[in-house]
Amino acid sequence: MFIAVAPIFLQTLEPHFSFPQGAATEQIALRWMHFVGGFIWIGLLYFFNLVGFPTMKQLDASVRGKVFPVLMSRAMGWFRWSAFWTVAAGLRYFWMILAADAQNAGNNRLALRWFGEWLVIWLVAYALIYPFQLPSKGVLDNPWVRTIAIAAIVIAASWIVLDSNAGPQSSNSHLSISVGGGIGLLMLMNTWGVVWRAQKRLIAWTRASVEQGTPMPAEAERLARWAYIASRVGFWLSFPMLFFMGAADHYPFLSSITD
Repeated sequence: MFIAVAPIFLQTLEPHFSFPQGAATEQIALRWMHFVGGFIWIGLLYFFNLVGFPTMKQLDASVRGKVFPVLMSRAMGWFRWSAFWTVAAGLRYFWMILAADAQNAGNNRLALRWFGEWLVIWLVAYALIYPFQLPSKGVLDNPWVRTIAIAAIVIAASWIVLDSNAGPQSSNSHLSISVGGGIGLLMLMNTWGVVWRAQKRLIAWTRASVEQGTPMPAEAERLARWAYIASRVGFWLSFPMLFFMGAADHYPFLSSITD
């Protein structure tokens, strides 16, 4: 009897896979790319702010000059490209959500309108944030002024996006990612538009200073300060960004505004 029952029993222990087809396959691939890229990007951002910057300040100038170009050349390569692929995969995934909501609403053109308004709002937000990240003197160099101004701009942009996209057809994922993804877009533009632009020049100048004895340009201090401020802004923006991205699927609290 055991011999007759054993095959049936063993069959119940075998794993059974049923892979979804169609759009679900692309979505899981995009999410996987988004997660892996995000881990690298945000992980390096946290490393720079929690470990890298404080450690560099404690090193002697001669040691820092040798470590900085080697460390940052490799780190910035991973940092900027992981940011690019994270946002690229996220944008495609976001578009699929918008398209699904538009289809459910019976108007496929809504997806393009939602995405266009979302992009314009966050680009304007970045244009407003940009001046507050520049190394300045006087009141604009006050950390509290910078923090309050940037926070107010991000909160206003988030509210405008939610108000623009809200409706009976808008899902929680749609609304939550419209905020989290918008903040991620700000961080991407900082990564490529400020941090990388400043760091690649600092790396070249530091390497030349160590290898050829070339003095560091007077502009180096300002660029280092600019890169630090932009990186710090990205560090703090990452916390609400991660919350809203996680809330897209696991904390459906935004759909209530459409009721």
